[in-house]
Amino acid sequence: MADTIEDAPETTGAPEAPSAEKGGLSTAARRRARTQRPRKHSQRYLALAKPLAREQFYEPEEALAKVKELATAKFDETVECAVNLGVDPRHGDQMVRGTTSLPYGTGKSRVVWVFARGEKADDAKAAGADVVGAEDLVERIQKEGGAGCDILVATPDMMPLVGRLGQILKQRMPNPKAGTVSPNIGQVVKEIKGATRSEYRVDKNGIIHAAIGKASYPVEHLQANFTTLLGALIKAKPAASKGKYLKKITVSSTMGPGLAVDTAAAQRLAEHV
Repeated sequence: MADTIEDAPETTGAPEAPSAEKGGLSTAARRRARTQRPRKHSQRYLALAKPLAREQFYEPEEALAKVKELATAKFDETVECAVNLGVDPRHGDQMVRGTTSLPYGTGKSRVVWVFARGEKADDAKAAGADVVGAEDLVERIQKEGGAGCDILVATPDMMPLVGRLGQILKQRMPNPKAGTVSPNIGQVVKEIKGATRSEYRVDKNGIIHAAIGKASYPVEHLQANFTTLLGALIKAKPAASKGKYLKKITVSSTMGPGLAVDTAAAQRLAEHV
């Protein structure tokens, strides 16, 4: 099979199949055709990926050191971890979602808005919350939609009020499972603003995506964050999950290729966290 369209041999005699560009396909078919096209990578990415052996599995420390080496962009790239879990998120009893505090943080602080009153509101402000309010904050979000806010948190007593915003916030709604509804609002805000809190939620394909630091971090710090995240995922394993739980682990930088991590080695490290 040819690697690219340009390399494909010319065909003769058979009528040309309708192409997405020529309008011979339905709208849904054209959309599928676009999403199924091979992903194009930059020359820089291809040059970085070329020396990497396919199907090679790295020890966690080796993989993270390699990620740092391959992070050659002009900015401090984020180091990301993707974990393919042996769960079926279509079933509520196999949903994996939660938070953990990374010892060396993600390297990215976020804008935090807090729903709180009285002493709890004072605690949130002292911890560095960007906006704190109650009815006034609800009205602001109803008018503006919460633009400029990265994460919303609330005290439990505020949830009946915040519930009015369900249709606006949807996935951004404060949620106890995500750790964004808490009576210890000051501590939550402190962790988020200090970039130590990492949230994880399995997607429809059973994969967790999470940042574990910056390429400028020492390997030891990245590894500590990596094992902390993995340890949290192992503890969050649903009872309904059967078979192999950690199916595949990949680490990469924002602009770099992914490296497969030896899951058995990674699990041994994480179980000692």
